[in-house]
Amino acid sequence: MQSGFTLLEVLIALLVLAVGLLGFAMLQVMNVRFTESANYRTKATQLADTLLDQVRADRTAVASYVTTYTGSNAAAGCVPTTGAVSASTFKTFWQCQLGRALGDGATATVTQVGTSITVSISWNDDRWNVNSLGNQIFSTSTQL
Repeated sequence: MQSGFTLLEVLIALLVLAVGLLGFAMLQVMNVRFTESANYRTKATQLADTLLDQVRADRTAVASYVTTYTGSNAAAGCVPTTGAVSASTFKTFWQCQLGRALGDGATATVTQVGTSITVSISWNDDRWNVNSLGNQIFSTSTQL
């Protein structure tokens, strides 16, 4: 009769434990990635709502908001203004917000068909893989 563990049993137990811990670590890494992806989608939603609110508030200049935007971190455009905000000032500040929230490669397109305004925002969601084409697109519409 044998009492205690043999060296082989201990090594197998350590191997099983190591595989389990490795699986748990990969689960944590994927959780961080998915949480980051959800965070970017939330930021895109908030940016689109901000732009649509501005368009609704400035209905006389709707045509000036219909364009393609590119995210930018230019320091001059990132300073919020006080008082009345013109369409061009808002667009510059909004592009800065787009760049800061979703990265310099983020783009947005605003289109108008009749009284319907559509905002489509695109950004690279696969930030851990430089060669990936993991672009995500969020689109929302409203009626004026």
